[in-house]
Amino acid sequence: MVDTAGETLAYFNGGFVPLAEAKVSVMTHAFNYGTGCFEGIRGYWNADDEELYVFQMQAHYQRLLRSCKTLMIDLKMSVDTLCETTSELLRRNDTRYDVYIRPLAYKDSLELGPRLNIAADALTIYTRPLGNYLDDSGLSVCVSSWTRIDDNAAPARAKITGTYINSALARTEAELNGFDEAIMLTSDGHVAEGSAENILMVEGGKLITPPTSENILVGITRASVLALAADLGIPVAERRIDRSELYGVDELFFCGTGAQITPVTSVDRRPVGDGAIGPITHKLREAYNRAVRGQDAAHRDWCTPIFARAGVAAD
Repeated sequence: MVDTAGETLAYFNGGFVPLAEAKVSVMTHAFNYGTGCFEGIRGYWNADDEELYVFQMQAHYQRLLRSCKTLMIDLKMSVDTLCETTSELLRRNDTRYDVYIRPLAYKDSLELGPRLNIAADALTIYTRPLGNYLDDSGLSVCVSSWTRIDDNAAPARAKITGTYINSALARTEAELNGFDEAIMLTSDGHVAEGSAENILMVEGGKLITPPTSENILVGITRASVLALAADLGIPVAERRIDRSELYGVDELFFCGTGAQITPVTSVDRRPVGDGAIGPITHKLREAYNRAVRGQDAAHRDWCTPIFARAGVAAD
C-alpha cells in the first residue's frame, strides 16, 4: 500500500512526504551544532508469516525520549504515538523486506549559537533496506587511540548526533590501519565499547560485559542478548574489563541494532580463542536471529507486527 506510485515516504514536518522532499536548510541548528538525537531500529521480514516484525520498537522510542530530555527537545509525542507513526510509515511504504528505521529528533531553528534552550524541535523518520552492517564471519579489530567520550563531557547514554564524531574518528583510524572495527577505552583505560556497538566477551563459559557506568551506550540489543543468555543458562557478569584481558579471552563479539551479533576473531593482530567463531557466540546469534523474526514464542513481545495488527494482508 504505497501512497505515491512506488515512491519511498518519510515522516517529516508532521506528515508523510516523499523521501526526496524531506530536506532541511543548511542553516538548521542541528546541522551546524550537532543538536539532535536519534535511534536505529530494525525490522525483519518473516516470509513464512508474511509479516514484518520491528524489534524492540517501544524500548527504542523510550530511549529516544530520554535522549530528547538531555537535549531539551520536546516532541510532544508519546512512545505509543511514535510507534504507531512508524508502523504507519512502514505500511505506507509496503515494507516487505529487512529494513532499518532512523528516527531523528533535532533542533530545527535557523539561529546562531550552540545552546539547547531553543523551542524549535522537530522529528523525521526515514527507512532504508539493510542486511548485515558488519562482516558476520568475524572481525579483525584494534584498540583505538581515541578515548570513548565521558559522560561529563558529552552524555554517553544519549544517542546524540554530534557525539558520533567520536565513533567516526575511532572507526576511521581502524580502517586506515587495516582493521574492520575499533574498541574504545574509557579515559582511565577500561574497555567501553566498539565505535557504535556494545562489546561482550566469553571467559571460562561466562559472558562478561562492561557495566553501564563505563560510558557505554546502554544498548537495547545488549539487554536482549543478556536475556537470551539467561534463557540458555549462560552465566553473566557486568564488570570492568582491562585492555589486556581482550588478548586472552575465549570469545568476543559486538552487538547492536546495526551489528546484531557480530563475532570478533582477532584483537590487535592476536587471535581470539582459536580464531574462529566460538560456541557461545554461535548459540546466542542463533537465538537472537530467531527472536528478531518473531520465531521465539518466549520473546514474541519484543517484536511489533506491522501488517497483521492493521489487518493488512500480503499481496
